[in-house]
Amino acid sequence: MAKETYDASSISVLEGLEAVRKRPGMYIGSTTKKGLHHLIYEIVDNAVDEHLAGYCDKIQVILEADGSCTVNDNGRGIPVGMHEKGMSAERLVFTTLHAGGKFDNNAYKTSGGLHGVGSSVVNALSTYLDIKISREGYIHHDYYEQGVPKLDLEHGLLPKIGKTKATGTCVNFLPDSEIFEKIKFSSADVKSRLHETAYLNPNLTIEFEDRREGSQEQVTFHEPDGIAGYVKDINKKKEVIHEPVYFKGESEGITVEVAFQYINEFQENVLGFCNNIYNAEGGTHLTGFKTQFTSVMNSYARELGILKEKDTNFTGADIRNGMTAVISIKHPDPRFEGQTKTKLDNQDAAKATGKVTSDEIPRFFDRNLETLKKVLSCAEKAAKIRKTEEKAKTNMLTKQKYSFDSNGKLANCESRDASKCEIFIVEGDSAGGSAKTARNRNFQAILPIRGKILNVEKATIDKVLANAEIKTMINAFGCGFSEGYGNDFDITKLRYHKIIIMADADVDGAHISTLLLTLFYRFMPELIYEGHVYVAMPPLYKAMPSKGTEEYLYDDKALEKYRKLHKNEKFTLQRYKGLGEMDAQQLWETTLNPKTRMLKQIEIEDARMASDMTEILMGTDVPPRKAFIYEHAQDAELDI
Repeated sequence: MAKETYDASSISVLEGLEAVRKRPGMYIGSTTKKGLHHLIYEIVDNAVDEHLAGYCDKIQVILEADGSCTVNDNGRGIPVGMHEKGMSAERLVFTTLHAGGKFDNNAYKTSGGLHGVGSSVVNALSTYLDIKISREGYIHHDYYEQGVPKLDLEHGLLPKIGKTKATGTCVNFLPDSEIFEKIKFSSADVKSRLHETAYLNPNLTIEFEDRREGSQEQVTFHEPDGIAGYVKDINKKKEVIHEPVYFKGESEGITVEVAFQYINEFQENVLGFCNNIYNAEGGTHLTGFKTQFTSVMNSYARELGILKEKDTNFTGADIRNGMTAVISIKHPDPRFEGQTKTKLDNQDAAKATGKVTSDEIPRFFDRNLETLKKVLSCAEKAAKIRKTEEKAKTNMLTKQKYSFDSNGKLANCESRDASKCEIFIVEGDSAGGSAKTARNRNFQAILPIRGKILNVEKATIDKVLANAEIKTMINAFGCGFSEGYGNDFDITKLRYHKIIIMADADVDGAHISTLLLTLFYRFMPELIYEGHVYVAMPPLYKAMPSKGTEEYLYDDKALEKYRKLHKNEKFTLQRYKGLGEMDAQQLWETTLNPKTRMLKQIEIEDARMASDMTEILMGTDVPPRKAFIYEHAQDAELDI
């Protein structure tokens, strides 16, 4: 056998944008729906940067009838002059990684897109990208396919296709179906993100239009109340305790804006943004705010005699009980953990938010004593609950010792390698029995739960911890439990890479799924943020033709399609009312086998979606809850 040579010729260099097409996930996070929408946000963020620089007040986002997307702004227009590299500056921006105006501090004081990869990455991952730049009296035009320029330059510059007095950039692109699993944009996701951007930029108007057949609509987002309006919107269906509090200040060249409001519920919802980018995992700006806010409020509690001398201070979680807050900072040089910018890492951001908070909070509360007392009463309630919880937790851990293998009804897997293991949470003992027989014992664990678990949103903490089903789950996952109070959640101890909710494909099953998702979202959100939670999509029907192979059909659309394709053939249809009706072999084929099953990964796209999701999953309105599962069932993917 010839030996493979390993010498200088073995080293391959990925030229320009080729690297992006080879490893798209490195640049946009994933090639799922999330990554697809990231393309729009990259181009929109560039337009918002023009707004922050003071040159753009209107952005248009159009979902075109052909599936492409157009983003149009009235900023200065991308420079089109000759760059020292010997080509038009625009072409350099769209064909070179790490090229852009964000590296020159004079061009942009603050910006969301700092790595200079945005435009070029969108270009690389699109079937085509068409750009028209209005600048210096002319409309300049360029066109690319899969990142490769297709127009000849004229003396190194872009061809001019008309005259204009306007300025701005118009980008039209079609995502590449070779890269993305699906290339259909979700108007709900895009609108949510645009609305969020409008709240963060009160002087900006964003026009959204959907031109696709069957879903045409036009919406304008303009929010002059800024983040105070955002907080109000998040709490629109809640019982609020006071009007939103808003303050703004600057420290060390960093602009800090904060808005908060308390509601009469045991929860905390603090959202962080840096240069208009939502930081799902928070970061230093949130730490700075939380630390200072806790310190100031404890001082007030002692001044007012709510905390006596011998009392310990309220914890941060006590003080933030019932708080909805938005912290938005503008930073000239932000550092994030990871390209997708989910966590801010700058230490000076903590200092700046802390300084502005410690200056402004006393200024407000000294003038609004009633609001202060209402906020502190929330902290008192939380402290009481925390103490109850600590007792409950102690009881929970001392009364019942669970081993990894004999965790109540858990049928564990043999492997101890968390990256390979998966746990199925199954409704009822009958389906649990079939699942235990059908599974691959090596890496699949089965945990049956009886009926509908507790709706955690409506229950106190000690009740949640006393619930046998929830207790079993916490122990099975092995990564602890987080409420904000005490917070001993540690994702590194998670025993299973995939947590799969396996409920019947009916209304009850949908309800159980949402109750479980509520539990995870409220107490273990990292499981969702880090992509560990899935919903299994069992089939609704089995079509058995008189000739040919049997086929599983996962929803009514699939049945309709099957009927059209087999118009003239006879077939019998079996409808599955529940997983308990399937034998072990069928259950393996349809729901357990990684090669053939359908799974929907639960994702939280952005802050607005997360808060709306909370409302859907946890609110008192039942119809939206049911609709949620059915709607998302359409996005299920083959888990291969």
